[in-house]
Amino acid sequence: MTTTAVDLFASALRFHPDGEVRAVERQMTSGDSGTWQIATFHVETDADVHADHWEMHPEAEEAVCCLTGGIRLYFRPDATGATEDMVRLRAGAAVIIPRGRWHRLELDAPSDLMSVTRRHGTRLEKRTEAH
Repeated sequence: MTTTAVDLFASALRFHPDGEVRAVERQMTSGDSGTWQIATFHVETDADVHADHWEMHPEAEEAVCCLTGGIRLYFRPDATGATEDMVRLRAGAAVIIPRGRWHRLELDAPSDLMSVTRRHGTRLEKRTEAH
């Protein structure tokens, strides 16, 4: 067996229920049911983190880790007229997003981020001012 390094900024790691781990192309809104994905990103602008979209993972919680830089993670309000909840992450911090909770990111600075979740069933929704 040949062991090679994986560039985590170009690929993702997918963890299968049987214990197999594979380097794969990153898939942000799909994936095999039951598999977990670790993906790492270098982001420069809000457009790089889909700041204008809400994202939700119905099958699992998500760990969002700020490796360098700084971000703001927003949670969509549950009630009409309520305000977004916000968590600020600096380098070395992480937040666990509950399963099924709509969220989005904005940058405080260019950052390196890592996410860990099950991508199967992930949904994106364009952000509107009504939320």
